[in-house]
Amino acid sequence: MWKIILFILGGLVLIYILLFAYGSARWNAKTRIRQTRLFDYQHSFQIKKFDASMDLNGLPAPVSRYLKKVLPDGQPYISSVRIKHTGTFNMNETGEQWKPFISDQHVVTRRPGFLWNARISMMPGLPIRVHDAYIAGEGILQAFPLGLFPVVNMHNSADLARGELMRYLAESAWYPTALLPGNEVQWEAVDDSSAHAVLTDKNLHVTLLFRFREDDLIDYVKAEDRGRTVNGQVIPTPWVGEWKNYERMHGILVPRDGEVHWELPNGRQPYWRGHISEISYQWTD
Repeated sequence: MWKIILFILGGLVLIYILLFAYGSARWNAKTRIRQTRLFDYQHSFQIKKFDASMDLNGLPAPVSRYLKKVLPDGQPYISSVRIKHTGTFNMNETGEQWKPFISDQHVVTRRPGFLWNARISMMPGLPIRVHDAYIAGEGILQAFPLGLFPVVNMHNSADLARGELMRYLAESAWYPTALLPGNEVQWEAVDDSSAHAVLTDKNLHVTLLFRFREDDLIDYVKAEDRGRTVNGQVIPTPWVGEWKNYERMHGILVPRDGEVHWELPNGRQPYWRGHISEISYQWTD
């Protein structure tokens, strides 16, 4: 009897190992294809370096102070960045169900785009593979248990593309040369501690409020109407990304930690808390 049970258990373990290996290989192949597409759609760019005496002219005062603080004079413009995160993700839309994740994110700045490749641990042995991306004007959001089949599969939606371009703009604190003039961003003054950034990609325009701290660093960014998917419907909802624990990495002052939340009628609903474990840059020169 025990031999039969052990034989069945061994068979189940073998099936799991094969499914895990197949799902991982399939997901990694999909990731490589999307990474290639992300970089293939980049525009050509000229070699350029940050010049505080020239590049900050005409910008709202808090934006000028921020860029001058985080970028050393002569800093080459960033063409791409790779960011590795650890953190937790809230799987409950209305409550608290935090699960650990690790992720590997590639970002390009000419034209705006990113691919967030994450693995969320729902339980031991059951990872959810996630792609959250903005590539060549298309928004992508997919979640596959073990990398095998979709439980979320969204793309080719105007609302999703708009939301993903907002994410790119909100995370520009990790690649701040993208906020300089000449990078399709227009700044509009609000007051001495905040400004609106308007980012254009082809025919798509998004606007975020940037709020700056007393030390001139970004405190948070806010969208008044980012699309939130609820029961298959997209509902415009206030959305906030908060940044903290700034540290100079490769010469640039960037936040190591962040939290993202929705502002719902019954209060804030956080769903992402992350920490940069590694960051690396490619420059225009």
